[in-house]
Amino acid sequence: MTFKEFNFNNDLFEGIESMGFTTPTPIQAMAIPIIAAGRDIIACAQTGTGKTGAYLLPILDKIGKTNKHHTSTLILAPTRELAQQIDQQVEGLAYFTGTSSIAVFGGGDGSAYEQQRRGIQANVNIIIATPGRLIAHLTSGVLKLNHCTNLILDEADRMLDMGFSDDIMRIISYLPKERQTLLFSATMPGRIRTLAKKILNNPEQVNIALSQPAVGIDQQIYRVHDAQKTPLLQLLLKNGSYASTIIFCSRKEIVKSLTRELKQAKLNASAFHSDLEQKEREEILLAFKNKQLPVIIGTDALSRGIDVEGIDLVINYDVPGDPEDYIHRIGRTARAETTGTAITFVNHRDERKLKNIEQLIEKPIRLIDVPDELKSIEQAKQPEHGPNKRPQQRRWGNKGKPRGKS
Repeated sequence: MTFKEFNFNNDLFEGIESMGFTTPTPIQAMAIPIIAAGRDIIACAQTGTGKTGAYLLPILDKIGKTNKHHTSTLILAPTRELAQQIDQQVEGLAYFTGTSSIAVFGGGDGSAYEQQRRGIQANVNIIIATPGRLIAHLTSGVLKLNHCTNLILDEADRMLDMGFSDDIMRIISYLPKERQTLLFSATMPGRIRTLAKKILNNPEQVNIALSQPAVGIDQQIYRVHDAQKTPLLQLLLKNGSYASTIIFCSRKEIVKSLTRELKQAKLNASAFHSDLEQKEREEILLAFKNKQLPVIIGTDALSRGIDVEGIDLVINYDVPGDPEDYIHRIGRTARAETTGTAITFVNHRDERKLKNIEQLIEKPIRLIDVPDELKSIEQAKQPEHGPNKRPQQRRWGNKGKPRGKS
């Protein structure tokens, strides 16, 4: 199957060709005909499967065949990074169509708000927004959504995790009841289905490879003491031939502390967290995307807020509490049919989390021995930024089994 079979208008198809797209992904092949037919849809597809194109292409085709002088489409996203990435996709795909768009998100200075306000007043065709900032424009009276007939919720599960449920319903109250609503989510918990019943009209359902990592990911675990984590990380980064690495930590305090330690070890790494100014975050992501920054360190917010090809190593410095977050983290590598490596550090407190992950992916993860030069490091030397600062009750052997009282 090729994109030609969807019979998109010529200007849109020219944009598709210019971006090098020829064959639709499974989610695109299944979702595009449903959306093009005007049906509501609830689609479950993890990050990296092409879901953005799955909803953008039929919507752009629809806009190209109708009046282009009003805001007809609203896309809600959980983070400013994702909103910007979607906007960039719109710009690329719609380059030859004349379709206009703007990303609306919080942060930045007053000039950013003013730029967003001007774009809204110019009646751009597509608004891609985070819920909080969009509500600010709605309540100010600048934004009217009377003619908005397409509503898309991207990363709906993450928006609910971030507490945007009430905001979403408030935004929907400004929209016409007669509209097409598309809900895309990486996971399908009960609250997503509850939301879908409230806002969708007799939707079609599409599920693509739910909760399974890409086959090209080499998944590995190291069983370690907390004190072994940073030395092991430095060893892997210095001895490996990885051009692009993401490191995930459980809290931004650990992100900051670990970044300082890596810089002290002469490793080029940058922290990515909510305390940074918007401009700083954009500069870090751009440097990482352009391969000028080899290592970026963040929390789970980064796992869904970054869309960069060619990431060849993901390291879970801390095991995520939710097995689904493990899928999203390691899904940053081995994208677009490439290969990559995902390494997870597992201490004795994380054994239950590891078991849950292995149950979800339906296979054990390969255990790698800690290098000999690190085996003498004792747990008593636990770093200050460790997840738990309380004294350890048991020591954890290099083979992953308790070995007596401390």
